[in-house]
Amino acid sequence: MSTAIQTVIETKLRDAFCPQKLEVINESNLHAGHRHKGSVFDSHGETHFRVKILSSSFSGTSRVERHRAIYKVLQQELETHIHALALEIEAV
Repeated sequence: MSTAIQTVIETKLRDAFCPQKLEVINESNLHAGHRHKGSVFDSHGETHFRVKILSSSFSGTSRVERHRAIYKVLQQELETHIHALALEIEAV
């Protein structure tokens, strides 16, 4: 079942990269009870995600460039909701 932040992530990545394959996995339940003292994150809600994406948009780019491109698209969510983001990025 998709959650609110998960849906936002999926929509933004689809719009930006037109992926042939996209999977956004909410892994927040694996981190239940973790405290993020002094930050906007708490031990509830949607904070930890894994993204698996395959897109021709990443052809000819380095691993660092691919990560930066995704961080740029998800900048607002990274600043306000996402505490951890694992990326598995492949080019066609």
